[in-house]
Amino acid sequence: MTAVAVASAALLTTSATAPAFADDKPGKPKQPKPPAGMSTVGGARLGQPGTQVNLDRGAPVLPKKVSGRSWIVTDAESGEVLAAHNAHWRLPPASTMKMLFADTVLPKFPKEQQHLVKDTELLDVGAGSSLVGVKEDHNYSVHDLWLGVFLRSGNDAVHVLSHMNGGIDKTVDDMQKHAEELQALDTNVVSPDGYDAKGQVSSAYDLTLFARSGMQKKDFREYAATATAKFPGEGSGKNRDSFDIQNTNRLLTGADGVTPYDGIAGVKNGSTTNAGTTFTGVAERGGKVLLVTVMNPDSDEHMAVYKETARLLDWGFAADGKVAPVGELVAPVGTDKGNSSAKGAPAPAKSKAAAAKQRAAAEEESSGIGIALAVTGAVLALIGAGVFLVNRRWPLPELVRRLPRR
Repeated sequence: MTAVAVASAALLTTSATAPAFADDKPGKPKQPKPPAGMSTVGGARLGQPGTQVNLDRGAPVLPKKVSGRSWIVTDAESGEVLAAHNAHWRLPPASTMKMLFADTVLPKFPKEQQHLVKDTELLDVGAGSSLVGVKEDHNYSVHDLWLGVFLRSGNDAVHVLSHMNGGIDKTVDDMQKHAEELQALDTNVVSPDGYDAKGQVSSAYDLTLFARSGMQKKDFREYAATATAKFPGEGSGKNRDSFDIQNTNRLLTGADGVTPYDGIAGVKNGSTTNAGTTFTGVAERGGKVLLVTVMNPDSDEHMAVYKETARLLDWGFAADGKVAPVGELVAPVGTDKGNSSAKGAPAPAKSKAAAAKQRAAAEEESSGIGIALAVTGAVLALIGAGVFLVNRRWPLPELVRRLPRR
C-alpha cells in the first residue's frame, strides 16, 4: 500500500466517525462540532478547530455574518491561506466534487468529439439529480456535455462522460488517484457527480485545491466563466432544436436575487440533503486573485452560501498585505515543493513514469497559465509575475494569454 493510501485510510478512520453534537444556538437543531484534531496538510494551524487568522495592524476584522461549518480564504497565486475556519473538516461536498471530476476527465477527450448516448449511460443517475437534459439515442459533442456539467451541474452529463471514460467505477478511481496527486487527503470519492453517497467527503481545503488545479486548464476556466449557452435538444441535423441554459453560480449570473460579484470568474456551487449548500469561487481585483470555499452555512439568509462567499472575498481583498498567512495550499506531488510541503502527512509515493506523465500534462496545460478570464462581457486581466493560480516556486513556464471578450 502506498504512503498516500495509508495516510488517506488513517484520515478516513479518524475523521469519518460521527461528530459530537452540541446545542449551541437556542431554537436551532443541534449542530455538529468539528473533530478536535484534523489534517495538518498545509500547516498545523489548519488542523485546529475554529477560526484561524493573523491580523496585523490595520487589518479589517473578519465578517460576522459567516456561518459556514467550514470555510477558507486563499491567495490563488501564492497559495497562502489568509484565513480559515475548520479548513480540514471532512464534510459532504455536493456538486463541488464536479471540480475534481472535471480536472480529472476534461483533458481526456477533444471538445469536438461526438458521442451517441446509450440508455445504459443514464440508468444510474441518482433520483432527484440536477440535470441538463441529455437524451438517449442523441449525439452530443464533448463540448456540449461539459457545458452541461459546468453550467447546469448536470449529473446526466457527468454520467455520460464517466461512461466514455471507462465507467463510473474507473472514473471514481481516477478521481481518487488525482485527489491524492494533489495532496487532497481529506477527500474520499464515491460518486463522480457529488451526489450524496455513504462515505463521500471532502473539505474546504481540498475543494480549493481542486479549483486551483482546474483553473490552470484553459477549457476549465472558459466553462467556469460561461454564464449562458445553448444546449442541443430533440431532433437531429438541421432540424435539431436547442434551448438556453444558465450557470447555476449565482455570483456569476445574479440569479435568484443574488448580486453579481465584481470580478467573479467561477468556480462551482453545490447543494444536497447531506451537504447543505457548498461553493468555491475565484475572483480578481486589482491584480489580486482570491479563492474562497464555504461549506454548509448554518443560516436562514436567502442564498447564504453566495453571500457569505462574497463577504469573505471582500474581506480578503481588503486584508491584502495586512494579514500573515496561517497556512498554504500545497503543490501536487511530482513538483519540487509538492514532495515536501504536506506538513503532518507523508508525501504520496509516485512511480517515475507517473511523475513524468504528470509533468508532461502540466507543461501541456501551462499555455493557459497567467491568463485573463472573460466573465459576463468583461475581460479580467489576471497577470501576476507571469504565473496565475500557481505557486511561484512551481517549475512551470511563464506565459500570459488573454481569452476573447464575451
